[in-house]
Amino acid sequence: QVQLVESGGGLVQAGGSLRLSCAASGRTFMIRQMGWFRQAPGKDREFVARVVWSNGRTENSDSFEGRFNVFGDLVKNTMDLQMNSLKPEDTAVYYCAVDLAGTSAEYDGWGQGTQVTVFS
Repeated sequence: QVQLVESGGGLVQAGGSLRLSCAASGRTFMIRQMGWFRQAPGKDREFVARVVWSNGRTENSDSFEGRFNVFGDLVKNTMDLQMNSLKPEDTAVYYCAVDLAGTSAEYDGWGQGTQVTVFS
């Protein structure tokens, strides 16, 4: 019902920055919130940040010490994740997810993921 496409991943040296983008298309009027998650090899998926579509409120996980910030464009139906002061442990696949109104699931759709690799 809503398709997600992520972009912006890549290879970056420790201390550098990357900005990830997620574009939603389809029935975007159903979006309740969008979120960023990540999953490193051998680890569980981890919440990173989210944007509530009804009021634009953002939430960034406290786990990243203020290094990550999420931005939502409710008109363009896009969500960006600005990542600063990257560390090798930030290496993971980053996923965009969407929560749709009228469903019981917390997140109903996921993007294909974008790889972020941080080298020291």
